[in-house]
Amino acid sequence: ICNAVSDGDLTQKFTLQVTSQVSIMGLAINQMVERLGLFSTELNRVTLEVGIEGELGFQAMVPNTKGVWYDLTGDVNTMVENLTAQVRDIATVCKAVANGDLSRKVTVNIKGEMGQIKEYFNQMVDSLRVFATEVQRLTLDVGTEGKLGGIAQVHDVSGIWKDLTDHVNIMAGNLTDQVRDIASVCKAVAKGDLNQKIEVNARGEMDDMKVTINTMVDQLRIFASEVTRV
Repeated sequence: ICNAVSDGDLTQKFTLQVTSQVSIMGLAINQMVERLGLFSTELNRVTLEVGIEGELGFQAMVPNTKGVWYDLTGDVNTMVENLTAQVRDIATVCKAVANGDLSRKVTVNIKGEMGQIKEYFNQMVDSLRVFATEVQRLTLDVGTEGKLGGIAQVHDVSGIWKDLTDHVNIMAGNLTDQVRDIASVCKAVAKGDLNQKIEVNARGEMDDMKVTINTMVDQLRIFASEVTRV
């Protein structure tokens, strides 16, 4: 039986009919094998459910254990509890970010590689929050308040976040140049100067506006020249 247990076979039991001390030893061996078998079964169940099936929150249940078996069961359950808390906290923050809530962070106590995941994830949330804040500020300044010339300031970013920041700033810069050039020509016309034209590069509807205003200025200049001549 001891050889079988040593080889990982927990199906063997002491069946020899004996008396006195040998019988007591046989009962003890059988109890040991039963508890080892139960512990092994529970450990296999928990590792399957948590490690393979991804079902968190399960616990190993090994009743009437003492000593090292009690400690081992507790250690397994502590590991599962910690992993459950870590994964669920990260999942909660992921869900919040997916729903547009950038105020959440992973706060569960984590060490090792899981701790690195926590650090990287929180850095990602910080970058997203700063980017979102700056874009909101810029769009409010330009689109609502009419304050041109501003740029989004997102420091210490790289990759897609830097690209997005640059694209937003290019958009704001182009819009500023176009609107200010149009405003400059309109101001000149209002003061009677019909020699100005919109020169800024524009596309789409802004280009249509540029062409329309320049045509208007040309027609006003021709009209003014004719009136002056007459």
